[in-house]
Amino acid sequence: MKRRQFVQSVGASGSLGVLGMVSGCAGMRGGRPRVVVVGGGYGGATAAKYVRLWSGDGIDVTLIEPQASFISCPLSNLVLGGSKGMADITTPYDGLVSHHGVRLLQDRVMRIDPDRRRVVLSKGGELPYDRLILSPGVDFMWDSLPGMARDGARDKVLHAWKAGAQTLALRQQLQAMPDGGVYALSIPLAPYRCPPGPYERACQVAHYFSQAKPKSKVLIFDANEDVTSKGALFKKAWAERYKGIIDYHPSHKAVDVDAATSTLKFEFNDDVKASVLNVIPDTCAGEIAISTGLATANKRWCEVDFLTFESSAAKNIHVLGDAIQIAPAMPKSGHMANQHGKTCAAAVVALLTGRQPNPEPVYNNVCYSFVSDTEAVHVASVHRYDAGKKTMLPVPGAGGLSGAASEREGHHAMAWARNIWADTLT
Repeated sequence: MKRRQFVQSVGASGSLGVLGMVSGCAGMRGGRPRVVVVGGGYGGATAAKYVRLWSGDGIDVTLIEPQASFISCPLSNLVLGGSKGMADITTPYDGLVSHHGVRLLQDRVMRIDPDRRRVVLSKGGELPYDRLILSPGVDFMWDSLPGMARDGARDKVLHAWKAGAQTLALRQQLQAMPDGGVYALSIPLAPYRCPPGPYERACQVAHYFSQAKPKSKVLIFDANEDVTSKGALFKKAWAERYKGIIDYHPSHKAVDVDAATSTLKFEFNDDVKASVLNVIPDTCAGEIAISTGLATANKRWCEVDFLTFESSAAKNIHVLGDAIQIAPAMPKSGHMANQHGKTCAAAVVALLTGRQPNPEPVYNNVCYSFVSDTEAVHVASVHRYDAGKKTMLPVPGAGGLSGAASEREGHHAMAWARNIWADTLT
């Protein structure tokens, strides 16, 4: 199924007959249904938009997001490589407000009260909801790297795994690094946000070095036994385009960091020093999901009903995006979070209007990775709900992988980004 067909099918099922039914529901409740969305990333922003759109503006939606603008994690590695700036991956939330009537609160949620259906805001006050959509992204499991608890360590050794200030700061560290220096990237065990993202990052830093610091090296220390996504394509780029620049070391699990001496410590391997350390810690669902008791899978990820994204741990709370316990072969990606947002939006509109959610949702995903400033590769997949197993399963034969990196794929990647940003935010 093509993405356009999927969007149209979900749109039809999500909005059919909603206006009249929402009006009836509002009359019984003495007010319009209220949906609160926490987190304005690919999942949350998409859900906020489509609840409004598919309810015919019949449901009030409030989006709570601490940042003034949306900053895309996909393509943020190009900022490190120098071919894009922060402005290229930043989009204001204005379209959600002006085009769709979403109420935007620039704030943080400090606490969720599932029994009273309230969220408590950091700036004071509470906000009631009929349905809460939680898209909290990820947080980091710092306990696995004790040295990062020392004063100043996290300001020096960056993760840059949430696009924003650290993206720019890591770019500045690379620019300040002397020619002949070493950039070391530590990758955690899967699952983590954006499986091919670290390998794309290595390519982007190597591209920058090839242009500006040809004596410098990129060292990749991967806790996994092999490259977790697009392995053959990345290794081809490393061997041909970045020969002598990139060294890949699998089965290197980082267990500590000495920020003062820029040293990585491993479980079974020798310590390594570098001019710039870029350490991506183990990740888990965003803190607000964990503190609310929604992280029921190893106290790390949130289990959900894939028909509605309602939490397995709390009624009337739906969890999206990178925070969930994924289905088999389902990546934690921006595109997938966008699909979660649409499926959840359609289900929430149905539940608030007395109808049954779509019993056979289909999600699709495409993930582009740039191996240079202009050439990219992609992987795509389609996922269909299996009622017997109550999970999403990949559709055999659907999707696929690039044959090789090319500038044509790079053009497609930029078109994908423009389209998904528009679909999410305008």
